[in-house]
Amino acid sequence: MSDTSLKNQQVVVIGGTSGIGREVAKEAAQRGATVTVIGRSAKADDNLRGVVAITAITAIAADVTDNAALNQAFAAIGRIDHLVLTAGARVGSPKLTDLKRDELELAFNVKLFGSLFAIQAALPYLTPKASVTLTSGLLSRKFGPGGLLKSTLNAAVEATAKTLAKELAPRRVNVVSPGVIDTELWGEAGAESRVAAMARIGQGLPVGRVGTPQDVAQAYLLAMENGFVSGAVFDIEGGGLL
Repeated sequence: MSDTSLKNQQVVVIGGTSGIGREVAKEAAQRGATVTVIGRSAKADDNLRGVVAITAITAIAADVTDNAALNQAFAAIGRIDHLVLTAGARVGSPKLTDLKRDELELAFNVKLFGSLFAIQAALPYLTPKASVTLTSGLLSRKFGPGGLLKSTLNAAVEATAKTLAKELAPRRVNVVSPGVIDTELWGEAGAESRVAAMARIGQGLPVGRVGTPQDVAQAYLLAMENGFVSGAVFDIEGGGLL
């Protein structure tokens, strides 16, 4: 049983206007939290249509790499009981010979440096027992050709979280590491290429399918609600690391 109810808690999800972050926001709100999602696109309200109608979710347009915008957003929100970071850049999986500096810098600026400076900006508003949950990925510990960028990036996120779990204690810092999840990162919903890719990848996993945003959202909820978890990495990957 969890020891921290989300009822009346303030939850902030950066990258919460789509994909996994959107589902985390929805689930947290359904458990009684007051949720603010932050995304770089002004289309935040459109992306949350159908969710806002049944839950208390506020959307703020801000880029995770824009410190001034984040400072303004956090000041408007005030108290933060749980901070979730799911923002990431859409980059490919180039081999070393094809790796471009701008692609590497974009990936690290958004997912690693963006998360670090977002946490730094949120510190004045994080409650003494707040939780922070970052997002890495299966490639942090599954290696192969073309995985250089994402493996190093996600490994850095996990090392960052474990360090901050000590530095920011008694605040708790954890990581959720998803495997292949059926989101818009794979194309438009219902697109033939996306459906085919999900079926092919799912057949190669021990559980026989790829994950859904709902599958992964449960790990973020656990990280928020269980007050005895800190410095942990939750692998939600259908056995993909085996």
